[in-house]
Amino acid sequence: MTDHADDDSLLTLDNQLCFALYSTQLAMNKLYRRLLSELDLTYPQYLVMLVLWQHGQMSVSKIGEHLGLDSATLTPLLKRLESHGLVKRQRSSEDERRVDVSLTEAGVTLKKRARDVPKAAICATHCEPQALGQLRDDLNALRQKLNSGE
Repeated sequence: MTDHADDDSLLTLDNQLCFALYSTQLAMNKLYRRLLSELDLTYPQYLVMLVLWQHGQMSVSKIGEHLGLDSATLTPLLKRLESHGLVKRQRSSEDERRVDVSLTEAGVTLKKRARDVPKAAICATHCEPQALGQLRDDLNALRQKLNSGE
């Protein structure tokens, strides 16, 4: 990158990558709030359900690895999902320190109702699926680069 130490254009809002990401995230959250209201899920709860629908029973720590969340953040989410009858939490018989999470019948059934959510989100962007796939891949690569510098 070239040195722009005296360039005030670096300090304009429209030139901030972080603001572009932040404002896009707000717009996506608003979209998903609407799409997920029919399922009575918040976006973080939806993410947990996606992981469980894909992988089946998992420990809380494994779910956290997939989502980049710690147990302290996941536990209240899982408790709410359990109170809605979508998941079941229980101590592992192999290691009592580990809590395993599995889908209930209602959680499995909810997957059928959730199938239209990704399609509706793609449609709302007015972008071609290939372009969205490339954007997702670019954002994943950026996240990995940022996380590697921790």
